[in-house]
Formats: sequence, structure tokens, C-alpha cells
Amino acid sequence: MRPVSTLEILSPWEPGILALFFYGLMIGVLIILLLFLASWLGERKDSPEKKRPYECGIIPTGTARLSYPVPFYLVAVLFLIFDVEAAFIFAWAVAFRDLGWAGWLQISFFMILLLVGLLYIWKKQGLEWIDHFEKFRSAQK
Repeated sequence: MRPVSTLEILSPWEPGILALFFYGLMIGVLIILLLFLASWLGERKDSPEKKRPYECGIIPTGTARLSYPVPFYLVAVLFLIFDVEAAFIFAWAVAFRDLGWAGWLQISFFMILLLVGLLYIWKKQGLEWIDHFEKFRSAQK
């Protein structure tokens, strides 16, 4: 039997923790130093052109608070619904062999339910948003 030294009790990761602390401290000091130098040495010339909001190179005119017609939101929601549906069908296709007939029946029910929803939206003219857009345009004038 030999005596237990204190070096064997300590974790082999303990020296790395000290190095990690000093590394993080050095990175923090470097970031603070660079931010200070950038603010101290940087040029400050305010002009109306710099204060103007940037809109992809187009000079903004009017207010940015425009009301969008509801059909735009309907199209966005429909896209999300059918995009998520495609993800579910893809996941089912990947696991097709493991799921067997039970999986086939479940995805068939899912697709029929989505088809019924699509037919309902079609019947309620949720996809015919050009007429709604024209009504919106005429109300704006």
C-alpha cells in the first residue's frame, strides 16, 4: 500500500480551468480595449445623409407605417401550413419502411385532412386575393 498524494486526488481538468479563466480574461480585456480605441479614434461627422434610414439604396418617401391587405397574411399563413406539411411528409418518407401500414394509414389521413382544408379555403375564395387587393387599392385612394 502506498500513500495517496494530493496530485492524484485532483481532477486532470483543474489546470485547464485556470488557463481557461485567464484566456477568457485576456479576451475580455482585448474586446474592451478594441472598443475603446474604436470609439476614441473613430471619426464622428454627423450629417443629414448619415441620419437618414437606409432602405436598400432607395431614398425613403412617406411613412413606413403602411397597412397591408389581409390577403398577404392569408398567403403567408397558407404557405406556412403547407410548408410544414411537406416537412411531415418528408419525415414519413424517410421512415416509410419502419412505419409499415400503420404509418401509411396515418399519413393518408393527414393528407386527406390537408386536402379537405385546401378545398375549404378554395371554396371560401381564400386563394383569390387579387380581387381583395383591388378592393384594398380602391379604398386607399
